Amino acid sequence: MPSPVSLTNFPPRDFSGYGRFPPNPNWPNGAKIAVNFVINYEEGGENSLDNGDAQAESNLQETGPKPPLVGERDIPMETQFEYGSRRGMWRLLNLFEKHNMHITIYAVGKAYESQPEIARACEEGGHETASHCYRWINYTHMDAESEEKLIRQAIDSFRNTSPSGKVPVGWYYGRPSPRSRALVSKVYRELGLELLYNSDTYADDLPYWIPDPIAGPEEGLLLVPYTYDSNDFKFYIAPGFASSMAYYEHIKNSFDTLYEEGQNGQPAFMTVALHARMLGRPGRFPAIKQFVEYITNKPDVWVATREEIARHWITQYPYKK
Repeated sequence: MPSPVSLTNFPPRDFSGYGRFPPNPNWPNGAKIAVNFVINYEEGGENSLDNGDAQAESNLQETGPKPPLVGERDIPMETQFEYGSRRGMWRLLNLFEKHNMHITIYAVGKAYESQPEIARACEEGGHETASHCYRWINYTHMDAESEEKLIRQAIDSFRNTSPSGKVPVGWYYGRPSPRSRALVSKVYRELGLELLYNSDTYADDLPYWIPDPIAGPEEGLLLVPYTYDSNDFKFYIAPGFASSMAYYEHIKNSFDTLYEEGQNGQPAFMTVALHARMLGRPGRFPAIKQFVEYITNKPDVWVATREEIARHWITQYPYKK
């Protein structure tokens, strides 16, 4: 194994990607598109005084951007997050399980600890748990030692909340540091765990490889792109989705574009990004319900977890040095 590279050593930026004619992923059963639903489950992992933080959470909530409440508990904020675990998550899981769809949960370790019944339900329902690290906080300027400690804490947490002791094979931060990819790879290697993919990228409609940030060019790290555009967090920012049907129209347009390209020989995959406290609200829920029903009536659609997509891609296009 080559000597580890620096935690801040990155491959050069790639503006070319697959070019005009991307590879055909050959999705199972001739599917023209793969669709992955992700629920971001963060409830209980956000900034709050009862988590030992100096200030309350201020991001992604109903009243819009505001300064965080310092030195005091923010009850309106806390209860918005509690809605996600008390009601929103169950409403969304019931929808997907009604249609026999397996989805991905970007789970914060602390959130699963706060409501272990959710962790059990997700695994028993056949859904994938991917790691959203241990806390839902900003890692951008965190020092390497503190971040590595939270990565290890997340792994231990998922082992404890999983009925089978399963550790996630995929990771997504959302607000990573420049060291995050390398630190996750480092910890997984030291613990002898499988790291299948990382999703802190928005660069493509298909998975793609980069050299592993620890092993170097001898081994690859598969990146499975995520989405900001088909993401319900835009209900909370301006300009964003002004209504539930605006969100529905956007994700339907994304699906229709990719589905047509798939029929013309360029299959891809799309991610639909949800939050339990956002699309789980009854006024917004019809948007995702209507979309699920829409794609259910389309032939040649593969609804899959990110783990399934990653494993399929690796069989079709293994890493090449």
